[in-house]
Amino acid sequence: MLPHGGMNPANVKSSLPYGMSVGPPRGLASSGQKLITEILHPLSATEEPLSPGPDVTINAEKEKQEPGLTNGTPVEISSPASASVLLNRLQLDEDPEADSQDPYGSTEPCDLFVTVDDPKKHVSTMETYITYRVSTKTTRVEFDLPEYCVRRRYQDFDWLKMKLEDSQPTHLIPPLPEKFVMKGVVDRFSEEFVETRMKALDKFLKRVADHPVLSFNPHLNAFLTAKDLNKRQGLALLTKVGESVKHVAGGYKLRARPAEFCAMGEYLDTFSQKLGTIDRIAQRILREQSEYLTELREYGAVYSSWAASEEQLQRPLEGVAGCVTTSCDALEDLSDNMSQDFLPVLREYVLYIESMKNVLRKRDQVQAEYEGRLEAAVLRKQEDRTPIPVEVEKCQDKVECFNADLKADWERWQRNKRQDFKQLLTDMADKNINYYEKCQTAWESLITVLQEKQTEDKMSETN
Repeated sequence: MLPHGGMNPANVKSSLPYGMSVGPPRGLASSGQKLITEILHPLSATEEPLSPGPDVTINAEKEKQEPGLTNGTPVEISSPASASVLLNRLQLDEDPEADSQDPYGSTEPCDLFVTVDDPKKHVSTMETYITYRVSTKTTRVEFDLPEYCVRRRYQDFDWLKMKLEDSQPTHLIPPLPEKFVMKGVVDRFSEEFVETRMKALDKFLKRVADHPVLSFNPHLNAFLTAKDLNKRQGLALLTKVGESVKHVAGGYKLRARPAEFCAMGEYLDTFSQKLGTIDRIAQRILREQSEYLTELREYGAVYSSWAASEEQLQRPLEGVAGCVTTSCDALEDLSDNMSQDFLPVLREYVLYIESMKNVLRKRDQVQAEYEGRLEAAVLRKQEDRTPIPVEVEKCQDKVECFNADLKADWERWQRNKRQDFKQLLTDMADKNINYYEKCQTAWESLITVLQEKQTEDKMSETN
């Protein structure tokens, strides 16, 4: 599998300045791809686009013709018998129309599989750190062997991310989990922290390996195959490829960002605010659940000690203590799910937003460079009628390539986001249902115990 319609990635890079990669034709605005304004916020209470246009109105009228989810997936009108049946009936597969418009041609079979697992702690006289096993299976000719297995630590993943940002400045690089943690608050060597970080690193590497451009980057090849990763030598040439993007424009101020990229920025700001609010509330819920769990365990212990001294009420009191214990265990599982599965996804997308904003800023710099050079060339042409320099045309090509790559990555990001949040919210609903079902079952069993006790008391009175 080769990116950009089967063209060799080396030929694509060599034909463009500064390492810009041409986006696929379907990523351009004229390809019939969904506009930025058509993409709905995953957590928005309304289904209105950011700025409605004629195409959006047509799509909205079509959606009114049949009931469906916010992503247009049809559902049955009749109410299911229970919440569990509802979850089973939800159609959470990707929208076929959206998949058919995937700018990267996701229908092609994947030929690069990566996995991050098996964390190990290493203790030396100088430092203590965690390494992770990175396993690779592939059929690509760029790899000498079909399988590789190496060990990497966090700073190696950070090195890979920086190399991808430098050598592929027009593309969205998936985020890494935060490196620094507050000492005394989170133990970075605890089993829970290491497990959460391992999952985040695995997701980062899978996203890179699934990308049709980033997956062919030679830095990724070295990361997956080299036994001893030399981060100072080797692929230094590509590191300089994106340096010009960082220092362009020469102080020229961008006239106006195109409307579709303005819509991207507004969407990211709104999305960031919503995720920030949800994260703060979720953190508060976790603290309150932790306090409630402590009180609940003490509450159950009182009934256990009471049962030991009250023979006539021993069975009912022990039943209450057992119900409280079951409720405590169920609540603990619910809290663990929120802290280990729900919150990490929110944080990942907060970091994703920052990465996308960074790419937008780079795009603005390239556009500012083009506008500055073009304005200077027009002035010179008016004075001495000199032709437009070739450098201006190259800058225009850079802007077009950047726009194409950014649009394609934006579509890919939206598709991944829809899938991630559908799975996240479904899992959250399932965990809450399990929690309440466990509590209900426990307390219903207590009713049976109390009824039996009441029957025994009546029989003893009669006798």
